[in-house]
Amino acid sequence: MRLLVVEDETKTGDYLKQGLNEAGFQVSLARNGLDGYHLSMTESFDVIILDVMLPDVTGWRILESLREAKNDTPVLFLSARDSIDDRVKGLELGADDYLVKPFAFPEVLARVRTLIRRGGAKKIDDTLKVADLEMNIPKRKVQRAGQRILLSNKEFSLLELLLRREGEVLPRSIIASQVWDMNFDSDTNVIDVAIRRLRAKVDNDFTIKLIHTVRGMGYKLEVDIDGN
Repeated sequence: MRLLVVEDETKTGDYLKQGLNEAGFQVSLARNGLDGYHLSMTESFDVIILDVMLPDVTGWRILESLREAKNDTPVLFLSARDSIDDRVKGLELGADDYLVKPFAFPEVLARVRTLIRRGGAKKIDDTLKVADLEMNIPKRKVQRAGQRILLSNKEFSLLELLLRREGEVLPRSIIASQVWDMNFDSDTNVIDVAIRRLRAKVDNDFTIKLIHTVRGMGYKLEVDIDGN
């Protein structure tokens, strides 16, 4: 899946690019409107995340030009302009969604995934499965060996991240950013506590363990037939 982020604020643009890359997307970042418009017209993207107030040309005008050129790539506006009139204007110009700054990254990610599904692009898997562990995302349902596992919202998001990145060692910094939308604080044990609680539900009653600690690095989810 390819995304285009058009954002002139360096910190915001870098934050979005990193987070979306870590979520499995290929991300191009344009730091002004003209570069963003050029990329959107010359390359193929599944979703465009577009700031409204850009230094050279507004997001309004970029969207108008895209739609005039019959470019129907789904567009998500990100803007500090939070009035009802601004939101209505964006949608009437042809935007598919409008999110006000400041935003929480998990919401951006959820809206991007919704636009991809709505746009008929390659569907993101609704069901994730590793060994006998299965997660149905739309139904918010998790089971292992046919046994229902009840998770809190954070536990569900944490398990989804681990499942989507099966076999990868995920540092605490990535887990903090993706699940808690925060910078990792080495003085807090919130992630370790969450992993411990998730293990208690997902692994403790089963011989084959799926969630593993990689000392000094982070955590990963994969089948371990030795049960270590």
